Amino acid sequence: MRTLFRCLGLIFLCSMANESTGQVRRVVIYDDAATELHTPSPFTQSKDLWMTLAEFTRATGFVVKPQGVCRSELCFPLPKQREADFLGQRGKVTWFNLSEFARLVKQPVAHDQKLATWCFGPRQDVQNGYLATLDAPNFTLPDRSGKPHSLWDFRGKKVLLITWASW
Repeated sequence: MRTLFRCLGLIFLCSMANESTGQVRRVVIYDDAATELHTPSPFTQSKDLWMTLAEFTRATGFVVKPQGVCRSELCFPLPKQREADFLGQRGKVTWFNLSEFARLVKQPVAHDQKLATWCFGPRQDVQNGYLATLDAPNFTLPDRSGKPHSLWDFRGKKVLLITWASW
């Protein structure tokens, strides 16, 4: 939820900047940082976000390598049969489709066409990381026969907790 509000705030700031200059600037919000793209995309018919490799690295910290799209020790291989979906050559410049990459890694994207702003949420591996860091507090409840059971008695096992509220 916090990321959504940050994205909305950054999109608002981008809209104010676009209105003040009277021109539309392409802006990418990735990992809560806004980056303005200076190179106009030659892929004008595409609704996807195509950017130069240099802008891709500047905006996301990722680098395209032979083994895939990498940042530090994290690396996502690109499917060989779909390479043209991710990389495009126009003259001497290589372009990268960040929208297609987001679909590959199941990363949510919000796009405002009028403001030419794209906001990328946390990747699925990051979203799942949030769940891995949450620890439920211990509690003890009786079963149907009255025998008490503690949540910590089931440590290391899968547990399904069903809760509800009457309000």
